[in-house]
Amino acid sequence: MATNVLGQALQCCCKQPITGFYRDGYCHTGPGDEGVHTVCVQVNEEFLAFSKARGNDLTSPAPMWDFTGLKPGDRWCLCAARWKEALDAGVAPPVCLEATHSSTLEWLDLADLQAHALPVSGA
Repeated sequence: MATNVLGQALQCCCKQPITGFYRDGYCHTGPGDEGVHTVCVQVNEEFLAFSKARGNDLTSPAPMWDFTGLKPGDRWCLCAARWKEALDAGVAPPVCLEATHSSTLEWLDLADLQAHALPVSGA
């Protein structure tokens, strides 16, 4: 069973739009996931503009991948390195800790993730 950064069962990040390296709604990772798409974030305008400026346009549709593009408020499984880059630039998007894969901790500090955490679901 996959776990999140809190040591609990990994929760779904988002199914609309469908996210995750395996497009199952979860921020699972595996041998083919070179980008380490493990951080469940809620994107905002500032982060989307930052990502686009870095050459990763997440707002434009890509029909060949059945991707409609993201808008502020959407949740998305983000690459750990991209989140760190955004953190260093002061534009890290909020994180859903319950849906962020535990392997993220190989790349990022839990304290940084917690400092940008969304409120816990059901709290």
